[in-house]
Amino acid sequence: MEYSIQMSAADNIGNHVKAFASVVFGDSFKVTKIAVLENKESKNFVAMPSFRTKERDENNQPVFKNICNPVTKEFRQELYGNILQLYDEMEQAGKTKAYKKTGDKNTPEFTAWVTPFERTGSNLSGLASIVLENSFAIGNISIYKGKSGEFVSMPSYSTGTLDKDGKMVYSDICYPVTKEFREKINETILEIYQKEKQKATKHGQRKIETKNSKDYRVIKDTPFR
Repeated sequence: MEYSIQMSAADNIGNHVKAFASVVFGDSFKVTKIAVLENKESKNFVAMPSFRTKERDENNQPVFKNICNPVTKEFRQELYGNILQLYDEMEQAGKTKAYKKTGDKNTPEFTAWVTPFERTGSNLSGLASIVLENSFAIGNISIYKGKSGEFVSMPSYSTGTLDKDGKMVYSDICYPVTKEFREKINETILEIYQKEKQKATKHGQRKIETKNSKDYRVIKDTPFR
C-alpha cells in the first residue's frame, strides 16, 4: 500500500518521546499522533495513537488501547521500519523535520464493519471500523444521531481549549484527506449501519455483535507512555 510519512522531532529534550509522525495512505487518509519512543534499553520503537481505558493491568497500571494499527505482521514491519529509519535519518542529519514517500498516491480500497446500538441518554448510536487494503485498521469511529439524521465522526482527542461558545474543541486523530474519500467512507459506513440496524430490529435485538473472524474492531493493546 502506498503511503507517505511526515515527521517532527519532539520539543522536550531528554523525554522518552523522541518524535511524532503522521502517515497519509494513498493521499486519501491521514493518521496523526504516531510516536517514536525510547524504552529503558535506549531502543526506539513505534507507538500508534491510543486511548486510556478504565482497565488496569496486573501492576495496577492503566491499560491503553490502540485507535489504529497495522493488521498484518508484514505491513507492521514495513511501516514501523520506515518510520524508525526516517527518524534515524532525521537525527543523523541534525534536522527537526523529515519526509518520506513510498510508491504512487493511489486511493486505497477499504472494508468497513459497523455495530449499531442504543445507549440511554446518549446520541451515540453506533461504532464502526475500517481496514485499508487489508493492511491497516482504524477503529473507534463513531456514529451519532444529529438533527438531520446520523453522521460519522472520526476518532478525536480533546485539545484542552474552548471555542467561542465555551465548548471543548476536539481534533481528529485520523481522517480522510479528500472530500471524495470522506464522502465514500461516510456513505459506506452509514449504508452498513442502516442494514445492520434493520437486522437488529428484525431479530428484536438492540445490539449486533459481528461474528466475522476478520472483524478488526478488536485492536491490539499497546501502552502509550
